[in-house]
Amino acid sequence: MSQSLSKPTIALHWLTGLLFIGVLGLGLYVEDLARSPEKFELLATHKSLGIIVFAIAVVRLLWRFKEGPISSIGVMPKWQAIMAKCIHYLLLIATLSMPLSGIIMTIGGGRALEFFGIQLLAAGEKIEWMSGLGHFVHVQSVNLIILALLLHVAGALKHQFIDKDGTLSRMLGRKV
Repeated sequence: MSQSLSKPTIALHWLTGLLFIGVLGLGLYVEDLARSPEKFELLATHKSLGIIVFAIAVVRLLWRFKEGPISSIGVMPKWQAIMAKCIHYLLLIATLSMPLSGIIMTIGGGRALEFFGIQLLAAGEKIEWMSGLGHFVHVQSVNLIILALLLHVAGALKHQFIDKDGTLSRMLGRKV
């Protein structure tokens, strides 16, 4: 059985991951800014990039269903295998739920949904419960997602440099 990954799998992993981390970082930066035109402009960019993350994450999830789960190269204890699977699922869910909760927060807040200035959905009435739900998910899950990202990166580095099983090399498109 080949241990290599398809080019779409690799591309979707890095595209989703790097864009997700960038949008997360921008969101954390914008959160601490004082209300100003700059803040609202950066927030609009954050929202637009979040829509892109959502679209790519949907494509990635559909591709994952088509290709099936990514098999592990190395042999690891059962607890590590379970933890790795949980982290992967958590990150897959996060790439969908974070942008979706932002969209729900925007719509529930009665604001228009825009994509780089193009209105996708007109502003409507404020729906308090929807705004609150979107806000709760979007804000309260940030620390859990950061932890999952750190564990994912740490796991990849452990596999590459301690276990020397080529996991990271495989995700970079190299033969193992």
